[in-house]
Amino acid sequence: MNAQIHPKLVKDKQYIISRKPKVTKVITRLKKDKFLYMLLAPGVLYFIIFKFVPMWGILISFKDYSPYLGFWNSPWIGLENFKTFFMNPDFFRLIKNTLLLSFYNIIFAFPLPILVALLLNEIRVKKFKKIVQTLIYVPHFLSWVIIGSITLVLCNTQDGVISQLLFKIVGKKIDLLADPNWFRPLIVVQGMWKDCGWNTVLFLAALSGIDSEQYEAAIIDGANRFKQLVYITLPSLKSIIAVLFILRMGTVLDNGFEHIFIMTNALNRNVADVFDTYVYTLGITQGAFSYSTTVGLFKSVVGLILIQATNLISKKFGETSLF
Repeated sequence: MNAQIHPKLVKDKQYIISRKPKVTKVITRLKKDKFLYMLLAPGVLYFIIFKFVPMWGILISFKDYSPYLGFWNSPWIGLENFKTFFMNPDFFRLIKNTLLLSFYNIIFAFPLPILVALLLNEIRVKKFKKIVQTLIYVPHFLSWVIIGSITLVLCNTQDGVISQLLFKIVGKKIDLLADPNWFRPLIVVQGMWKDCGWNTVLFLAALSGIDSEQYEAAIIDGANRFKQLVYITLPSLKSIIAVLFILRMGTVLDNGFEHIFIMTNALNRNVADVFDTYVYTLGITQGAFSYSTTVGLFKSVVGLILIQATNLISKKFGETSLF
């Protein structure tokens, strides 16, 4: 009588046999492209060491962390930090300030590089185009400290050029640096001036990749410059605009600590406080490490949800998506 082999052993053997070619194929590919993977290794190590490993620290948001007790010995308190944060009166003030700044940036600052790139693309004198590009790129390489100092010189009520100009227009002195009503416009304008030129790089690269034959065909069909812009240029930018907008939605609660911190003072603090400065105040100056980590984790989770939602909506409408 022939001995019967257990079905599970047969199945496992078939799996091992079918898996061998796949493993061999992967090993062969690794050996073939080993130099490319060696070039990739530093970037992968960077993200592992500085991005993924530190994520272990978010556990202190669920603990009453004390530096004296250490990470492991600090008592576990579960969601108490989150309850405290959501019930804190500062929560709604922070949400309001952060979302308003992000909303203004999306409405005014996000479309500006697209407009500037389209205008630069229309310049036919190459030398003049390069000069303009250089001038609008330069502010990106200035630190926020320098930009804050320039703003202080231009907007102070004593001899600031902008303040003096406003005084002649409206007939009264306006303290742009201390008036809470002017804080958000000032922040948005500073951001637009600093990063607009740099953000045009991607759009100019996309514009340079448009096939010139499309424009030639449009000219033959009698399309003027405006129609070429509407029917050729803008549709060609649609994909990159969609991707950048999805990424921008992931940073809705991130307004930039350094920029806000430099422009904050005692008179405008009520509208200037955002999540970034709040985390600094609690975590660094007051030593509330667990509570500030809770705020940072909340920001990250909201950003992830917004990216997923925006990506899903973009994909649903047939536009470009990240994944």
